[in-house]
Amino acid sequence: METFSFLQNYQLENERVRLKPLQVEDFEALLPFAIAEPELWKYSLVSAAGAENMRRYIQAATLARQDRKEYPFLVFDKKLNSVAGSTRFYDIQLHHHTVQLGYTWYGKEFQGTGLNRHCKFLMLDFAFGRMGFERVEFRADLRNAKSIQAMKRIGCVQEGVLRRNCADAQGGRRDSIILSILKNEWEDNLRDNLLQQLKS
Repeated sequence: METFSFLQNYQLENERVRLKPLQVEDFEALLPFAIAEPELWKYSLVSAAGAENMRRYIQAATLARQDRKEYPFLVFDKKLNSVAGSTRFYDIQLHHHTVQLGYTWYGKEFQGTGLNRHCKFLMLDFAFGRMGFERVEFRADLRNAKSIQAMKRIGCVQEGVLRRNCADAQGGRRDSIILSILKNEWEDNLRDNLLQQLKS
């Protein structure tokens, strides 16, 4: 078990995907998504649609890492040899050994290709295996059925719904569904189950 360091250059990788720390310089690689696919952030708390929003999105994420609050990644699809999107750890509670996994988005070309399962496997294995976290939490807009289904497929357990708990990117309010995976669940069977999904 390692000690989590916000300053360390964590890079997670397997045969399909590489996750590297998001940098301000990644703006150019992510800009095409912001321009051509603004609907990617329909259910997000923070929109990166449009050039200025993407610039602010990346700056806020990298500052959050410097402030030891979050750890954002750039997602690179090795199969298609292309940047695919972004994801991150956030609400990192070292004292309680808990973390949230989210702010995940991929361009349309990468959705439904199995890329997400590879990313989630690497991040969960890192969180439980290397960092010793006891709980990984996931949240989503209750209306985002596609995202919720994807989380349940990897073994997330639904815990409940926070009603109108936060503002959405459109200025309204949203209900947030809460799901989680515990360390013992990951070690008992979820890790092996997800690994089999990656091989199929």
